Amino acid sequence: MQITPLNPEDPSVLGDFELLGRIGHGGMGQVFLGESLGGEPAAVKVIKPSVVDSESRQRFAQEIEILKTVWGARLAAFLGADAEAEQPWLATEYVDGPDLARYVKDHGPLPSVLTAALGAVLAEALSAVHGQGLLHRDLKPANVLLGPNGPKIIDFGLAAFTEASVALTAPHQVVGTPICMAPEQAAGVKPLTAAVDVYALGALLLFASTGHYPHEAVTPYMVFHLVTDPDSRPDLSGAPEDLVPLLTAVLAKSAEDRPSLTDVVRRCRSVIEAHGTKIAQARRKLTAHTARQPFRTVRSGESTTALWPAPVSDVAGTEITPADLDPPVVAEVPEPSPTELDVPAPDTLPTTEVMSRPQPDPPASADGARGGRPAPGRPPAGSRRPSEAMPTLRHSVQARRTAERLRAVYAAKASF
Repeated sequence: MQITPLNPEDPSVLGDFELLGRIGHGGMGQVFLGESLGGEPAAVKVIKPSVVDSESRQRFAQEIEILKTVWGARLAAFLGADAEAEQPWLATEYVDGPDLARYVKDHGPLPSVLTAALGAVLAEALSAVHGQGLLHRDLKPANVLLGPNGPKIIDFGLAAFTEASVALTAPHQVVGTPICMAPEQAAGVKPLTAAVDVYALGALLLFASTGHYPHEAVTPYMVFHLVTDPDSRPDLSGAPEDLVPLLTAVLAKSAEDRPSLTDVVRRCRSVIEAHGTKIAQARRKLTAHTARQPFRTVRSGESTTALWPAPVSDVAGTEITPADLDPPVVAEVPEPSPTELDVPAPDTLPTTEVMSRPQPDPPASADGARGGRPAPGRPPAGSRRPSEAMPTLRHSVQARRTAERLRAVYAAKASF
């Protein structure tokens, strides 16, 4: 998951959560990485001040009430909220990993066995949601996070009680994502049934295995037309042969023709077992295939440096702290010769680039928690110790000179 520093106008604290960085944004607001008083990371969603009105507060309050009722091992947990605050916010479990859309874009489609494992996991999770009398209504690759403990479903902002008689949407208003939307949902049919989430799951699995959706077009209106046209058929080109029967069934135009979520789990198991693999093994392989390094923070005085997950090809790094540059507190060891330093030249030092999806031009900052200039004596977030010789070298004059040089190089190459 890509995280960028806070902007100067961003709040630093909401409720009991300290905000450390920006995760993403949408039409209604911004999502921050937060940390509870006990150090628990959280995704904190805040409504934009420009859209805070009575209707948006009502929608937000409804989302909070829905999240309070949703629970499950594959669902991001609700942690807290305040719909009446000046800046309404809610906090959910932070899942440290890319969303499925980003993962497929960066690494390509999943093999059929792993796609089937993903389908079984998500179908079981959705079944639990439906058992609580809820529909997700906006399941899509961007709403599935591939965390270190397996995939989790997020963003129940469009969730609705299946038996609710009153909705906040206008009579003919359709809310959701067209490329993953069931035909009856796109046509505005009410009430919706569990079949809309089955269709969305099918669209998600097709994307996971091929990199494309059932219906794609230049504009959302054209996609709506293709989705609702009874004569159009989903594009299954490129789908693994063993997944075609499952995808054909879950993407059926008629809700009545789609299998139940329990049947989806069974079909996914059949695909997996046909490859000589057990479902539990396939789930573990899925997590191992998509997992990333966990989030962690390093405290130094009053500031917080966030060390975000590094690209898969990068070498795990360690922050160089001011302690590495302080005078030694133990007896000084003999100074090694230059040939013993084993420190790469400045232009070969590794760097960590932090890309910003929501903010193309992130503000200048070397602190993952606050904007502004770097604190004296500390490098930018994500800095890395280039040599295991550093623990010994730190006790010599040459070590301090080397550390100063490293710090200058990292500061010059910092991405923000």
